[in-house]
Amino acid sequence: MPHLTYQSPAGSLALFEENGTLVACKWGQVPESATDSQSSSLLTETCQQLDAYFSGDLKQFDLPLRPAGTRFQKSLWELLQRIPYGSTQTYGDLAKTLGTAARAVGAACGKNALPIIIPCHRVISATGKLTGYTGGDGIETKRALLRLEGYRLE
Repeated sequence: MPHLTYQSPAGSLALFEENGTLVACKWGQVPESATDSQSSSLLTETCQQLDAYFSGDLKQFDLPLRPAGTRFQKSLWELLQRIPYGSTQTYGDLAKTLGTAARAVGAACGKNALPIIIPCHRVISATGKLTGYTGGDGIETKRALLRLEGYRLE
């Protein structure tokens, strides 16, 4: 499985490709024990799009994605990709759209295998509070990503 480590302003990201699709973007480095550590044209393109995102030039990723998850998780992740750059949506609003509870949305956000690319950082509480981010330095990383996108934090 081709993979590489991308050094982002938010921390190291380990990118993994399988059969021509991006399957994971994990916080941290690719494990040294990993085999087949070659890159690919898709991983190169992913790095270029991440560079453009972090420089403020890319508003939406255009990559073939195939994160593993349940039908519910995949439905939520599709919705997350529709939240515009620099905008947020609440756990509750997403839950209403999916006919479920806000906690189920939060749990599915936590299982997102492609953070940043599938923008779970754009999901906030009903009060506008930043909650529940598992990547990087947690809430501080979520705050930094939203600031990068020009979202006004209270």
